[in-house]
Amino acid sequence: MFAKRGRTAPWFLPQGAPLVFPNPRHEKGFDGLVAVGGDLDAERLLLAYRLGIFPWFSEGTEILWWSPDPRTIIDLHAVHVSRSLKRRLATGQFTYTFDSAFLEVMRACGDRSEGTWILPSMLAAYQSLHQLGHAHSFEVWSEGRLVGGLYGVCIGCAFAAESMFHSESDASKAAMVVTIRSLRRLGITLFDVQYLTPHLARMGAIEVSRNEYLERLESAQQSHVEFARLKLDWQD
Repeated sequence: MFAKRGRTAPWFLPQGAPLVFPNPRHEKGFDGLVAVGGDLDAERLLLAYRLGIFPWFSEGTEILWWSPDPRTIIDLHAVHVSRSLKRRLATGQFTYTFDSAFLEVMRACGDRSEGTWILPSMLAAYQSLHQLGHAHSFEVWSEGRLVGGLYGVCIGCAFAAESMFHSESDASKAAMVVTIRSLRRLGITLFDVQYLTPHLARMGAIEVSRNEYLERLESAQQSHVEFARLKLDWQD
């Protein structure tokens, strides 16, 4: 599971490499980059998430595997909902679903003018995880149109949110609120958003050390949730 220590560069994974990653606790000096190469097979992806590692790379590069320090999470009991967003949620303008348009959400998350890391290989890999029951999407609709959403990976009682999008004001915020409240009631105990952004900070995201994150992740994997039992909840 873990590669040997004592390197001066991130661990290189050739094609067909064994299912192995470096221990993130021991990785320093690479800005969170712990490994390069390998593949996006479901088994390798799931191992990575169990170890607190995720892929993030651009077209034309090797697969890059990351475990940043610090790591950003959102306390499921402390998500901040502004007054204006509360009013928007109360209007009933949006409707919500989950796992109804996984591929469409991923594609919308990758539709960015500045370029995207959601490449065809990533689409295929996470679609496979979705079909296996490990990756999930939450959708926001307005008048029958998909206007917002997010997707992520569930490991035990941890949910790693990968990306979100909106094509209408407040739709991504609504997606985040519905996702967090629904997952909290399902039994999710750790909600990972990887890196801190101003948008996430306004919703209550905080940074914790990588070691603390890994401890929380290990604890969250001692149990599991059943997404078949999830009920959408956007009320306070």
